[in-house]
Amino acid sequence: MTTDAFLADCRARLAFDLLSNTWNAVVVWALRDGPRRPAELRERIGGISSKVLTETLRRLQFNGLVERHAHPGTSSRVEYQLTALGRTLLAPIDAVGAWAFAHGDEVMAAQDAATHQVRRQ
Repeated sequence: MTTDAFLADCRARLAFDLLSNTWNAVVVWALRDGPRRPAELRERIGGISSKVLTETLRRLQFNGLVERHAHPGTSSRVEYQLTALGRTLLAPIDAVGAWAFAHGDEVMAAQDAATHQVRRQ
């Protein structure tokens, strides 16, 4: 077994893959306070289509991060909530968010500088 942390089958890469999809982290964060219906999630998140939300929830469910609960008596009453495993992602997502808050202006300035550099060439 290798100790290279970034091979295709390693656990670190699995985590990076989970967090690299923008909507995965956003939906996990939106579920941090408890179960939500899809319409509530769309309202809370903003800018996400029903289709993308459904795909994201299915992906999170497939990975064991979210549970789907259909309420008896009505086929359209469905809620999603974080699993215990899903809740373990809240701290890393919070840390990335704090980094973005602290350094986002620097990243955007670097992007602007790179864009202007390309235009001058």
